[in-house]
Amino acid sequence: MNRRFFGKIEVAFDAIYLLAALTIGARALLGGKALIGAMALVLALGDAFHLVPRMLAALGRGGLQRALGFGKLATSVTMTVFYVLLWHWGALRFSPGGWTHAVHALAAVRVALCLFPQNRWPDDSPPVGWAVARNLPFLLQGIAVAALFYIIAPAVPGVGWVWLAVLLSFAFYLPVALFADRNRRLGMLMLPKTIMYLWILFQIAGIPG
Repeated sequence: MNRRFFGKIEVAFDAIYLLAALTIGARALLGGKALIGAMALVLALGDAFHLVPRMLAALGRGGLQRALGFGKLATSVTMTVFYVLLWHWGALRFSPGGWTHAVHALAAVRVALCLFPQNRWPDDSPPVGWAVARNLPFLLQGIAVAALFYIIAPAVPGVGWVWLAVLLSFAFYLPVALFADRNRRLGMLMLPKTIMYLWILFQIAGIPG
């Protein structure tokens, strides 16, 4: 009973999140904010590959293991792209020099590591070593993005807490990515992680230009 109830809560939450991100993306594109629109749509469409199978599973649909595995892979790649786009949005307001190349390199390494079959995405207990390897460059990428937004916060009113939202998103995400297959309850941390993504989008979507 409780499991079915919380499954319905998760379905409702995920549906609201996807709809909110898609709405932000569409409004940004219609308002001429192409980079913000791309960020929101990449995030929403990428997460949909993982969240839609999870929603179906929560509603009692079976046989979704391969779809869930592919969804994890797709989301891992699109999250990486999201932070690259977020970096570029911040870089338009502060010249980070050669750091942009470093962020690109970290993203490329992260995506390449995600594509290795040794990750065993569909497995119930994939190897932790590969999870650590692919998330290390992702964490460094996130730290760089957070640092950039911390630097530009005084000069760009309205984005003062983006750096904190980025750091918190990683604080909620990493325990899930590394240990949720061994402790299912950690999966609940994906809810506040998702809220952090919406917080980021709401902040930057309110900035002119």
